[in-house]
Amino acid sequence: MFTSVNTRSASVYKRVAVETGVQAADSHRLVGMLFDGLLQAVAAARGAMERGDLVVKGEQIGKAVRIVEEGLKAGLDPAGGEMAQNLRALYAYSVRRLTEANLRNDPSALAEVATLIEPVAQAWQDIRGQALQGA
Repeated sequence: MFTSVNTRSASVYKRVAVETGVQAADSHRLVGMLFDGLLQAVAAARGAMERGDLVVKGEQIGKAVRIVEEGLKAGLDPAGGEMAQNLRALYAYSVRRLTEANLRNDPSALAEVATLIEPVAQAWQDIRGQALQGA
């Protein structure tokens, strides 16, 4: 199958915008981008699940798992104390629930992950806002 020029152009534009955003971001913003990507992937997986699109559902859940494992969890400081331990446990639980959602086509597991991650993502944004106000 061929894709339209508009679709290819939009894809290239999106990729360049993301790459530019990553290059210009500080470490705090990069973590914020990981949270955004995770929540977007979970939402996309829920939509795909509702439509019965198993391929997209699997791709989006896989993306969400990679963001958690390779981005958020891998970025935790091993000597980060209780906070890092709690986040590591939350991320491990989230990966387990994402996997169960994929295996069982369970939208409630996806909703649970979003509900658990959203306050952490919001707190991360609030910390950045406070740091910028103090600067």
